[in-house]
Amino acid sequence: MMLNRQEAWEIVTNHTESDSLRKHMLSVEAAMRFYAQKFGEDEEKWAVVGLLHDFDYEKNPSQEEHPFVGVKILREKGYSEEITRAILSHAEYSGVKPESLMEKTLCAVDELCGFITAVALVRPSRSVMDVEVKSVKKKMKSKAFAANVDREAIFRGAELLGIPLEDHIQNVIDAMRNNADNLGLA
Repeated sequence: MMLNRQEAWEIVTNHTESDSLRKHMLSVEAAMRFYAQKFGEDEEKWAVVGLLHDFDYEKNPSQEEHPFVGVKILREKGYSEEITRAILSHAEYSGVKPESLMEKTLCAVDELCGFITAVALVRPSRSVMDVEVKSVKKKMKSKAFAANVDREAIFRGAELLGIPLEDHIQNVIDAMRNNADNLGLA
């Protein structure tokens, strides 16, 4: 099956009504595209993985269902094992450990995208353009701030990629800045 961003977006919009969840998937798509460029990998494939990784979450949020329901749908549509395995790997409880660079990158950017969005939304401007690495790191120390974001996953993500945490945070901020209009964070 040829990867098609438009088809992936249609899957997202057919299964997800929440604007914030759609924007989360768009931010992960942006970060995946950024890292694909950085690592010399297939941008379209990586972007589609980022876009689709949570499309089933709104209707199937339990660990028994997400991302398993979504992966079943994607397999029925002809998506490759490489794509579906990457999506499974982003959920630690799935039993699929991230092995490929694409899988590791998805794990590395998922929680961080959510956290950077939260940091941007508490800025007076509500813009990712005003988010700095130091403000992200400072907010990470506050357990009450964006309490549902797994900080350990953010640290593990940088380690998975072999990139210093500060550089990883900056990379994801840059990716999100490049797509700030689509993310509602301009």
